[in-house]
Formats: sequence, structure tokens, C-alpha cells
Amino acid sequence: MPRLLLPVDLAAHVAGRPEATIRRWAAEGRLTRHQDRGRRKNGVLYDMDEIPEAKRDKDTLELIEPGATPPLLGQHDLLAA
Repeated sequence: MPRLLLPVDLAAHVAGRPEATIRRWAAEGRLTRHQDRGRRKNGVLYDMDEIPEAKRDKDTLELIEPGATPPLLGQHDLLAA
């Protein structure tokens, strides 16, 4: 199944975090950056499967709790062992 790739603004909404946090997580190696040539201003997309979902109110979609900080990529395998 193909990946669902999101621009930073949608990734931030899904996580309930600021766009700067999504960029920082990518810089720290917690999210993978994917290049999207020509479609977006900065050309960077993020994998929906790597973004921790925020808890939101079902009726109003107001943020209840932001998504947890994801582990460093590759570290989740070490934690499971």
C-alpha cells in the first residue's frame, strides 16, 4: 500500500503540534523527510504512519492532547527487544 505523505501544515495538525516541532523532529531523526519536487514550496513531505496522532474532541475537533514525541527512527526496534 502506498504511503500517505503530508506537507508540514497537515502533519502539524495531525500531531496537534506546531510546524516547527514537526521540522525539529525530522532534524532529530524522529521523522523521515520525503522530497516532493515541484508541488510544494519547500518540497518536503512527512509520512503519515510516523506522525503521532493527537487526541481531539469528536464533535468540535478541538485539541485535547497533542501526539507523543516519536522515538528516534530505528530506536523502536531496540525498545521492543
